[in-house]
Amino acid sequence: MSELIPSTTPIRAFEDHEDAVRAVAVFPDKRRMITGSDDNTLRLWDLETGVVLKKMEGHGSAVWTLTRSRNGKIVASTDWKGEVIAWHGETGESITDTRECVAYCTGHTTIWRTRMSLAWTPDGKHLLSGGGDYILEWDTSTWQQIGHRWEGHTNTINAIAIHPAGTLVASASRDKHVHLWRLSDRRTIAVFQHSSYAEGITFSVDGNHILSGGHDNKISEWAILDITTARDACLTGDLSLAEELLTQEIHANADDFTSYANRSFVMARKHNWDNALEDAIKVFQAIALFNADQHEEAMLLIKYLDAACPNVDPLARRVVETYLRVQLGIEAFDSARHDEAADHFTAAVNSEAFSSKYLHVPYQDLTVLFGWDLKYLLLTTHQRRRQTFLSAGKHDEALKAHKYMMDAIDEIAKASCLDWSNGEFHVLCAANGNAALAASDYDRAIDIYSAVIDSNSASHVVFANRSKAKLGKMLWMDALLDAQKVIELDSLSYLGYNVKRAALHGAERYDEAIETFQTTLSILDNAPDVQTRKLHQQYLRPSEVERAIRRVIDAQLDDAPLRSLDTTAGLLCDRETQINTFKMSTQYKALVSSTITHADLHIEHIEEVVKRYLQYAMLSHRWEGKEPLLQDIQGKSVYDSELDSIGGITKLRSFCKTARDAGYNWAWSDTCCIDKSNDVEVQESVNSTFVWYHHSALTIVYLSDVPPSSKSDALATSAWNTRGWTVQEFIAPKVVLFYQNNWTLYRNDRTPNHKDSVAIMQEIKGATGIDRPAVAAFRPSMNSSREKLHWASTRVTTRQEDIAYSLFGIFGVRLPVDYGEKQDKALGRLLQEIVARSGDISSLDWVGESSDFNSCLPASITSYKAPPCELPPLPEDDLQSSVSLLRQTGVADFASNFYTRLQNASAPRFAAQRLHLPCIAFNVTEVRRRMGSPTPESHLTYEVKADGLHDLLITTGETLVKFWPARPIEQRFFLVRPWDRSLLELPDFTEFPEPSDYGDDTEGEEDYGTPPSSPSDDWSSGSPVKQGISDLESRALRLLVRLGQPFGAFLLAQQRSGEYKRIATDHDIIGQVQDVVSVGDLMDIRTIEIL
Repeated sequence: MSELIPSTTPIRAFEDHEDAVRAVAVFPDKRRMITGSDDNTLRLWDLETGVVLKKMEGHGSAVWTLTRSRNGKIVASTDWKGEVIAWHGETGESITDTRECVAYCTGHTTIWRTRMSLAWTPDGKHLLSGGGDYILEWDTSTWQQIGHRWEGHTNTINAIAIHPAGTLVASASRDKHVHLWRLSDRRTIAVFQHSSYAEGITFSVDGNHILSGGHDNKISEWAILDITTARDACLTGDLSLAEELLTQEIHANADDFTSYANRSFVMARKHNWDNALEDAIKVFQAIALFNADQHEEAMLLIKYLDAACPNVDPLARRVVETYLRVQLGIEAFDSARHDEAADHFTAAVNSEAFSSKYLHVPYQDLTVLFGWDLKYLLLTTHQRRRQTFLSAGKHDEALKAHKYMMDAIDEIAKASCLDWSNGEFHVLCAANGNAALAASDYDRAIDIYSAVIDSNSASHVVFANRSKAKLGKMLWMDALLDAQKVIELDSLSYLGYNVKRAALHGAERYDEAIETFQTTLSILDNAPDVQTRKLHQQYLRPSEVERAIRRVIDAQLDDAPLRSLDTTAGLLCDRETQINTFKMSTQYKALVSSTITHADLHIEHIEEVVKRYLQYAMLSHRWEGKEPLLQDIQGKSVYDSELDSIGGITKLRSFCKTARDAGYNWAWSDTCCIDKSNDVEVQESVNSTFVWYHHSALTIVYLSDVPPSSKSDALATSAWNTRGWTVQEFIAPKVVLFYQNNWTLYRNDRTPNHKDSVAIMQEIKGATGIDRPAVAAFRPSMNSSREKLHWASTRVTTRQEDIAYSLFGIFGVRLPVDYGEKQDKALGRLLQEIVARSGDISSLDWVGESSDFNSCLPASITSYKAPPCELPPLPEDDLQSSVSLLRQTGVADFASNFYTRLQNASAPRFAAQRLHLPCIAFNVTEVRRRMGSPTPESHLTYEVKADGLHDLLITTGETLVKFWPARPIEQRFFLVRPWDRSLLELPDFTEFPEPSDYGDDTEGEEDYGTPPSSPSDDWSSGSPVKQGISDLESRALRLLVRLGQPFGAFLLAQQRSGEYKRIATDHDIIGQVQDVVSVGDLMDIRTIEIL
């Protein structure tokens, strides 16, 4: 075989330690590693990245050994001085800090500067440590030693290993021996001889062999003997074989008293009484080593002896039986079989072996054989019995057992028991009570703490914990009494004030609770020890909580009306008054009282409480003559009888009562909640009304003209449906309820939200054209402006400007409010804003009288009554056929060039009452008046001819200059097709997200009238997605076909200054190209400025 070449370059190096690395372990997740070093520290590593996750400090000398539990949750390490520290496997933190216990295993006082061996039991609950000539077992929940030392080695133990099944332990020692131990009883069951010091040890994977290494420079393999053969023989009834095997065990270990007991039992079963008795005597000599696994067999052995040797002193047998009873009780107690343990201890206490007449009889044989002190055994039995009742939650029985014991023992023993009453009994009760409290078993916790209190050994902590348990059962006043007792016992302890605060909070005495909490903080601030003062860090001062609540309040009121009516008091309140009213409420005080720690500061909960209190109802109604104004009710309650003479006060009162009965503290009505004498407030209210309605918890629609006896279509014919402001008052809210004039639900419809009522929504649609899908999907925007204008086209308002102002929220715009400007200007400013910011020109689709604001806009909202000009689209099959025909005519280049020119056309611009409209213009060559046509008075019909278009008839109220080729004029006229970019069939590359809510009026941040950037800026350099020539050609040909279809046209007349004005017509102008191919040069792509 060729010589192996050593590798000198590792795959990766983990570098951070400052001295030699002596121990390494990898966690079960294979993602982390832990190492120990002579630099007195451990490191927790990320195996994938090589990053140090935690530097673990705590050892005072070099770390020599470390081991992890099988699940990786705990790590134990030992250092040069023999100290052991337990660490949390996930965080790398010392368990010493979290458990508040001493996590240093200092039991190996003889192993100074000796390497210590560590091994975990499979369940991770126990840790084995070896460093001297013995092994210790530790309970990781308490870090207390369990049982006696594992003795057998005569020199230092160098290594420990756990069997794969978790039942056996192997140890290697400098005494040249390997010991095999049974974990359950800590007994040596086999010994293997090494020729030199044994240093390392492990089990084979199948668990059938032990592998050990030492100073003899070799690895030794040892077979594990079958240790259950004798038991199997007994189970199968082969008593002779069992006797032979047990005799072999005795020959191997003359001190194996368990084998003597087992063989005595086998002899008795074979009726070999003499030999059985001989083995039993040897068992008595070793009774001090009585093992828990042989208790039942030993009891049977006593019964055999009682039957086989009836003349033997019965007291001796009773004493032995009592001893075994006590051991059985201890074993049952350790296994949490409390009822069984109590039976054993009670039987032992009641045994005649413990009767006073026998306690003083000098049974020297028992003392010699067993090493017993019957008085001490009696005391131990009483104490164990009492402890068993306590652990079983039978506190009354525990107290009775304690009293029985105190009556039965002498004065010296009583002194020690008094110490137990004030010490161990208190500790045990407190521990059980604390466990019950942690498990939310409040009844049991109260019983346990009460037992401690009744024994007159309770500290202020016990009263505090009982108070907590009573808090858990919502026994507020009982908990408060216990809290007062805590303060009485220790006035400087924050515990009493803490539970007192909780009790007062539960009793809804919030002011007192907050005051008590302030006292708690004062005690923590002035505590003498640093640790207690640090507790303040987890708490929030009430002022901090109030600031957090105020931030939430301000955010909530940002989208709420400027003032509202208190539905309980009937008073009109501004926002600051609303806030002060909230601060005086029990809801606010409960919120401050309950939020005492950083962990309690849940903004979501604060938002929920604030929203629930400040949520409001809005009124939507029709003004009817005199209505109560702000000046009429300010400083007065709407419920006061002195307001009876004010018109509309009954409606306002009923609205407030209805809102109050629905659970809302606040209500808003446009009649009295706006100071109409304040222009700034009016401006803010007009621009914010949509948002206020949208954020309302409920909008109540009052139908004053709909009595309960009305027909089912009364809503459709109600005057409410004719008012301008009610469009947004219906669309904006999330929840709407309609009420008849007697303030009962319309049609007795109990649907929680009438927007979800099929019958009501059908009525609304029939009357207004607004259907359920439009309402459900509605978001304020400028898209589909023509449809929204149509909704308002039949509405009227008291002040004509309001017909435009009432639409601000629907379109998501904020504009100045200027009452007195008249409808055409108010509407013009709104439409100018829509076109300028959105590029949507559907609002230019109207018939009627043009506005002085701009001739392309109507003078009145009624111009949108007629349905929009929607010409039937060309079917796709016909479109494809036409495209195919065009391909054959060789117009692809013309189509592509024309397409590109339209693609680079600018967007519509509208500012300073001037519209810059991109369009395809057709030069008008002839305008003649048509005589005798039936037209309204003062309206004339004209025959219009334009290059490349079919002839048209136009009816208008304006007088046009007549001209034709033989009689030309200098003034120019155009028939234009407003350009619609959707005809380009371009892909939609950018989706602009909708605002998160209607309160975010991001569009309103732009300057009024600022035109958007031209789409040509985006497309002039070509699409970001490379398009194939054939694809561009196809789109161009499809465009050409569509341009040959009928279209809605405007007639524009040139003005003296060179701009143009739109000629208003009575009907839509429908134009059509004669032959899109032949007249291509007559289609002029341009942007025209229109006044």
